[in-house]
Amino acid sequence: MVAPNPLPNEIQDQIFRALGNAVASAWSQLPQDIQHRLFEEAVMSQGESVRQQIAVFLHHKHQRTSDSIKAQALPEPDSLGG
Repeated sequence: MVAPNPLPNEIQDQIFRALGNAVASAWSQLPQDIQHRLFEEAVMSQGESVRQQIAVFLHHKHQRTSDSIKAQALPEPDSLGG
């Protein structure tokens, strides 16, 4: 059984935000298995309805996927060479 947290809700919210910001900042450097576990924990904590939003947010934070997203956004020359 987990003991009740003695911190006020406002302080707990600040801590959660700080930890979330730290994880988002370090996302690209985390091993893939840790990324997956954190992602699934985040979805479980907020509900399945946020899965897509979290995925999009993290893809923009992850160096490899954000680079591929940027590359896909570049206009390609048309087939007529123009």
